[in-house]
Amino acid sequence: MTWIELAPTVSAAFLASLVECVEAATIVLAVGTVRGWRSAFVGTGLALAALVVLVAALGPALAQLPERALQLFVGLLLLLFGMRWLRKAILRGAGVIALHDEDAVFRSETANLKLARATERWGLEPIATATAFKGVLLEGVEVAFLVLAVAAGSPALIGPAAAGALAAAVLVTIGAVAVHRPLSRVPENTLKFAVGVVISAYGIYWTGEGLGIDWPGADLALIGIAAVLLAAALLAVRMAAVPSLGSESR
Repeated sequence: MTWIELAPTVSAAFLASLVECVEAATIVLAVGTVRGWRSAFVGTGLALAALVVLVAALGPALAQLPERALQLFVGLLLLLFGMRWLRKAILRGAGVIALHDEDAVFRSETANLKLARATERWGLEPIATATAFKGVLLEGVEVAFLVLAVAAGSPALIGPAAAGALAAAVLVTIGAVAVHRPLSRVPENTLKFAVGVVISAYGIYWTGEGLGIDWPGADLALIGIAAVLLAAALLAVRMAAVPSLGSESR
């Protein structure tokens, strides 16, 4: 496969995973800072092991579904993921709801961990280990699903999609280790905006494939769908940011 064919899949997996990995890293940093890095690393390791088992079981199971049914199923789920992210990114971009603040999340997690009573078993704190496990697992499940979903068109795409997700995880890990604090300077809403557009475009594309639509330009139709979604989302930001007549008159 050429890079032109691989680029949309790798980019979608990378961007989506980058958002989820930043959120998981914030939780792990909070656990390690307050309750010790051993519990944080064990919880993270257990979550990663569970994700490996999940992907190993889910990948072959999805491959057994009829191609059209798989494309329709994946397309609809991607639309749910993508439109949820895009809706929140639009509202945040318009100033309707507050921007996601990783520093605030970090402070909240550390406060909760400080309030919990410290107990130690086998050199680990159960609450700290469970917190890291839950945070990494929940974010990791979304990454695993998105990797499988954007690669639904061909088994050959699973490897490149997984490589994109792994690159995002490595990048976030290096950043978190280097600064030893939440990656609050990452333009998370911009990333979610981009990911929402890309994932929604994939959702529309695969839903159409599952319904038997013959897209003009085949895979290149993804670019056109994404462009239309981006234009509509930017317009929605401007419309949402305009104050209503009622608020102007007050």
